[in-house]
Amino acid sequence: ELANVLGSDGVHWLLDASAEIPLDVFFMASSCVPASVYESPRRSLTVGDLEGLLRRRRVIGLAEMMNFPGVVAGDEHELAKLALATHVDGHAPGVRGRELQAYAAAGIRSDHEASTADEGRERLRAGMWLLIREASAARNLHALLPLARDYGPHRIAFCTDDREPEHIDADGHINAIVRDAVAFGIPPEDALVMASHNVAQYHGLEHLGAVAPGRQADLLLLPDLERFVPDLVLKRGSLVEQIPPAPVPEWVKHTVRLGALGPEMFRVPWDGGPARVIGLVPGQIITESLVDEPAQGRGEAFADPERDLAKIAVIERHLGTGRIGLGFVRGFGLRRGALASTVSHDAHNVIVVGTDDTSMAFAVRRLANLGGGIVVVDGAQALAELPLPVAGILSDRPLADVIAGSHAIVAAAAELGCTIEAPFQLLAFLALSVIPSLKITDRGLVDVDRFELVPLRA
Repeated sequence: ELANVLGSDGVHWLLDASAEIPLDVFFMASSCVPASVYESPRRSLTVGDLEGLLRRRRVIGLAEMMNFPGVVAGDEHELAKLALATHVDGHAPGVRGRELQAYAAAGIRSDHEASTADEGRERLRAGMWLLIREASAARNLHALLPLARDYGPHRIAFCTDDREPEHIDADGHINAIVRDAVAFGIPPEDALVMASHNVAQYHGLEHLGAVAPGRQADLLLLPDLERFVPDLVLKRGSLVEQIPPAPVPEWVKHTVRLGALGPEMFRVPWDGGPARVIGLVPGQIITESLVDEPAQGRGEAFADPERDLAKIAVIERHLGTGRIGLGFVRGFGLRRGALASTVSHDAHNVIVVGTDDTSMAFAVRRLANLGGGIVVVDGAQALAELPLPVAGILSDRPLADVIAGSHAIVAAAAELGCTIEAPFQLLAFLALSVIPSLKITDRGLVDVDRFELVPLRA
């Protein structure tokens, strides 16, 4: 995420900042910055950038290769990246059959995007590791756990991908997945293996993931094998009570650069007819590609809250180009106002969804004033906001403050009619142009299945 906003310098900073804390933070070098040609990070990462990162001690491989069409097609640029490392994470939503075989043959060892048992089984049969994801927005655990129940835990591990801070505080992180897996009927020892030992084995971290002579003494003392809430945490044999904050330099802040902002920039000229509409899928980060006729008048198209049709926009915010992509989305349930964020995968440009242009413009201006974050507005009034000054995607405040702010923005979104449990997680993924089916970036609507830009008019 930082690489999209700050380039490789941001990743090197985070490596340094996390070096001395009582937590082993390992990195995978960002293979896809940008995630596709339809996204606009601050700058692209080159092969030279990746080589520099891979020389760092805690960088253990190449991060998820999201350009699966390029890999399958034998794109020389993508294959050159894959040649840099023997340990490569995958990202292959909906990829099946011969395309999956080609993807695995290119040296990609895992996938966390399987959402059905058939997809997961196919990845295991292709010799890949199946990383079962249970995030705040994308929840695949119950669909994939039957594979662990039927075939055992071999080459299966747990991951969260993206989980909201309040969900971590209330439910837990990987331990929450273990608890849910045991409740599903997975033996506790198998669930623990998928949470620890298998993860270490997959990443080649032989000194971690087991209680045995010569292994690092990272231990959780659990009172039972049902709740999986530790009474005691030991890191390298020493008691851990809290992780101290790391200093945040000024150069990683002030990353929101926007041109002139006004309601007119959200105007959609329209002379009638159907439009492509992004359709949200509950509990998933994939979308549907829908067709509907927007409300219209005076030569332009409008949002229509009565039909759950909101306007959506993505604005480039790294170089101040003013480039904007406009569209419509169904599924948020907004009755009025707007939601906006500088957290929008993967390029983290400004993304805003709303029912009127005035609210959308005010929300974007407020983000610029904050230096990044998440805001909920109604007209010219900010109902709630969560500042994220570090690259526009991270807070420098204590966890309790972030959780309080996160609760406030979710509650404010609900006040505007939003019916989604984790609306800002879902909003963030609507700009990710490598997860099907219809997404939006600052360059316009992206048909991910065809991997091309498509016009708003259907």
